[in-house]
Amino acid sequence: MLKILFVCHGNICRSTMAESVMTHLVLQRHLENQFEIASAATSREEIGNSPHYGTVYKLREVGIPLVPHRAVQMTKQDYEYFDYLIGMDTANIRNMTRIAGGDSAHKIYKLLSFAGSDRDVADPWYTGDFDATYQDVIRGCQMLLNHIVAQ
Repeated sequence: MLKILFVCHGNICRSTMAESVMTHLVLQRHLENQFEIASAATSREEIGNSPHYGTVYKLREVGIPLVPHRAVQMTKQDYEYFDYLIGMDTANIRNMTRIAGGDSAHKIYKLLSFAGSDRDVADPWYTGDFDATYQDVIRGCQMLLNHIVAQ
């Protein structure tokens, strides 16, 4: 079973959206028995909180079920457990690497790198633009899944 952890700053917007989107994509391909998908934060600010209403609304709008979720913080043990740890932006990657104590197993990636971009996933916490975030997340998740299936 391949284990994927999506990570952003608070685990209520982008990483939660990515967890739900990837879960949906995996279900569409009937691969659910081959994946474990979760999400986490690099900070403690939102621990225990449910997904942001903008994420909930956007997923509902596009017909993707929201995975039941409460924000949690990434741990060093997560680095050992998960096969892929996918950050949403450069600051996330830096903080994930710090939490993990390095990336000696080369498991930490930025989501849009799978789509051939070094760009950060748009952060709706600051922009309020969940449409742009969704476009980044769906593209990144589709390309990540294609990358994994092709291996």
